[in-house]
Amino acid sequence: MFKKVLIAEDLDAMNLGIQQVLKDLNIDNSNHTKYCDDAFLKIRAAIHQNEPYDLLISDLSFKTDHHAVKIANGDELVQKVRELQPNIKIIAYSVEDKQYRIKSLFDNAGIDAFVLKGLNSIEELKKAITILSASDQIFISPEVSSALQEKNNFEIDDLDIKILKHLASGTSQDEIIDILKNSDAKPNSKSAVEKRLSKLKDFFKANNTVHLVSIAKDMGII
Repeated sequence: MFKKVLIAEDLDAMNLGIQQVLKDLNIDNSNHTKYCDDAFLKIRAAIHQNEPYDLLISDLSFKTDHHAVKIANGDELVQKVRELQPNIKIIAYSVEDKQYRIKSLFDNAGIDAFVLKGLNSIEELKKAITILSASDQIFISPEVSSALQEKNNFEIDDLDIKILKHLASGTSQDEIIDILKNSDAKPNSKSAVEKRLSKLKDFFKANNTVHLVSIAKDMGII
C-alpha cells in the first residue's frame, strides 16, 4: 500500500472525503493543498529530501482567487509531476466526463487512474488506490470507461490541435498554411488543411469553423 500521498483539491468537502478513504486504507502519511503550484513544490521538495510521495490524487479544475498561479489546472499539474517524478502514481479525481480529455490524460499526461466524482466515487477511489498500489494496472470509472476504447474515439493528432488553436486565436486559414510551411510541419498544403477541417467538422457535427472551435473549447481539446 502507498506510504505517502499528496492530495491536490480545492474543495474542503472533497478533501475530507479523500482523507477518509486514505484512513480507511490505513494510509496515515498524507498532505493536502488547494493550489497546483503548491502541490508541485511539495512534490519537488519531497524528492530533494529523499522522502518522495508515491501517490498524487488531483482534481482537474481549480477555482481562481487572489493567488497568482503558474500551474492553473490539474492537467498541467499531472504533466509536470510526471516529468519531474516519472515513477509516481497519479489519480485524476474529477467531474470531467468528456471522453477526449480523459483519453488525453492517459495518453499524454500519463495518469494511472481516472475516478469520476459522483455517487460511487468513494468506493471507486478506494478500488483505484488498491489496484495501483499492488500492480501496474490502470483504473477508470465504469461510467467513462469507453473513453479508452479506440473504436469509439476519433483520432485527433497534434497537427489537428495546432490548427484548431490557430483558428481559435483568429488566424486565417491561409496564414495557418504559411505557419505550417515555415515550421516544416507536414502535411501543410491547402488541400490537406481543408480536408482535416472538413473531417473535424463532420465528426463534431459543426456547422462552420467558428462552431468547430467552440465545440473544441467546450470539449477541452484546446
